[in-house]
Amino acid sequence: MLVPVILSGGAGTRLWPVSRAGHPKPFMQMADGQSLLLKTYLRAALVAEGGQILTVTNRDYYFTSKDELDKAGIDEQIQTRFLLEPFGRNTAAAIAMAALQVKEAFGPEACLLVLPADHLVRDQGAFACAVAEARKLARQGLMVTFGIVPQAPETGFGYIEAGKDLAVGKAVIRFVEKPDIDTAKQYLEAGNYYWNAGMFCFAAGTVLDQMAQHAPEVFEVAQACWHTMNASGQLDATMQEIPADAFEHFPDISIDYALMERSADIAVVPADMGWSDIGSWGAVSQLIDGDADHNRHTGEAFFYDSRNVYVQSEDRLVATVGVENLIVIDTADALLIVHPDKVQDVKKVVAYLKQQDHDAYRLHRTVFRPWGAYTVLEEGPRFKIKRIEVKPGASLSLQMHHHRSEHWIVVSGMAKVVNGDQEMLVGANESTYIPAGCSHRLGNPGLLPLVMIEVQSGEYLGEDDIVRFLDRYGRCQ
Repeated sequence: MLVPVILSGGAGTRLWPVSRAGHPKPFMQMADGQSLLLKTYLRAALVAEGGQILTVTNRDYYFTSKDELDKAGIDEQIQTRFLLEPFGRNTAAAIAMAALQVKEAFGPEACLLVLPADHLVRDQGAFACAVAEARKLARQGLMVTFGIVPQAPETGFGYIEAGKDLAVGKAVIRFVEKPDIDTAKQYLEAGNYYWNAGMFCFAAGTVLDQMAQHAPEVFEVAQACWHTMNASGQLDATMQEIPADAFEHFPDISIDYALMERSADIAVVPADMGWSDIGSWGAVSQLIDGDADHNRHTGEAFFYDSRNVYVQSEDRLVATVGVENLIVIDTADALLIVHPDKVQDVKKVVAYLKQQDHDAYRLHRTVFRPWGAYTVLEEGPRFKIKRIEVKPGASLSLQMHHHRSEHWIVVSGMAKVVNGDQEMLVGANESTYIPAGCSHRLGNPGLLPLVMIEVQSGEYLGEDDIVRFLDRYGRCQ
């Protein structure tokens, strides 16, 4: 039994403005239209033995993750389960809870294959071979990490120093923090240092025993969470929520610090699988072939007298003239221009925006919801205009607003509207008005997407002016 465990919680602050708190890095689409999470699901399905994949993610990302899973089309062959965290507590907590779930379902000898949801692997065959070798070592009671064969003296990754050869893989001497450039060059020349990919393979019983020995502060909280979930009777569900009052006692620590650096039973499987952690815009730009002047682009761009420029544009033509060594990321509501040597500092922009409570760190102009999505088309004092799209069969919550009224105009599809005591069907080119203080609900009873324009007016138009009465997605008290 080999159960892929997908960790999907990273914020990806260095990839702002595409990655944001409400729609983070795992949901970023690559040039081929697939998100990193979708690619991870497809990769996990190649090696899953026993017919199950487990995803550990934040509760807020559950429905978006389910959408990506549906796109993968693997539900018929593989059962998919979710462990939902109430908030982030780093990888040690996530892996401890996943190990308890796998042990409960399949026994202590079942192996976990831990995969970050926001990495890219281009050579699927080499990936599968590395996983097969790691599984052999995991069966021997070892905890296995994957070491990426370095292609350059990289200062943005941690390293693994490998020692003696094992039957497959190598023994681990130590884990090394991100080095300076001179040290990274020495590691490359030595030949026994590998990039730490943050991927792991171990038996459920092994990792739990090791946690009890080396990280009891993690193990004991995990046990308490599991007992609470067991008492609530939710362990048989495919979607399990970890209780917040118990989960908050987890230390905020990575699996590397909590366990891998403390244990002596660690092995590494070297791999050359076309791996990238997509950790910055510099890494993203290198995924695309450049022209003769090393200019690259995603979306529509024109380069004149420009060199070493990367442009990513969602909606507009971007032209550069007489510039060099720039990265330009253009989205509907934010523009980033950064020197390639400073891409790691983009996270400082996000920190500033968060400190200012600016919407641009949290949400895109288009915001995805369990029922569909909305896009803010225009806003100003006392008004906001949205395009709303509702999936077939989906509905928004029964809700009320204190400070705003809404005018709904159906563009296409059929809307089922609850407006106070009335329930009605509203078709294309028809509209209805929702006064402030009136309970209302919007649903799509049809087989096609419902598209409508919402015009809000009032003294306060914030998204937090919502009182929910009923909601199929569990968003009201």
